[in-house]
Amino acid sequence: MGFAQWLRSNSEHYLAIDAQRRVGSRYGAPMPEKASSLREHFWMNVFTPAYRLLPWGLRRRVIGALPGSHRRAWPIRSGRPQGPAI
Repeated sequence: MGFAQWLRSNSEHYLAIDAQRRVGSRYGAPMPEKASSLREHFWMNVFTPAYRLLPWGLRRRVIGALPGSHRRAWPIRSGRPQGPAI
């Protein structure tokens, strides 16, 4: 797994935990487990709050700069469609 994939995977995982914690606290649901390792403390107590503070335009540029599924483009078609539309 490359660095960009690792970063994306960890980011998604810990941002999802943060979202579950915020929504759960609003509705009185049980909370996810607290961070137990230094790695989890970093992701949950440093990364997720910092990410949430970023303006959307900056988030979009960061996401666009990293390779991943969000950068897949539609294939370019040449010419007119062939055959009837119905």
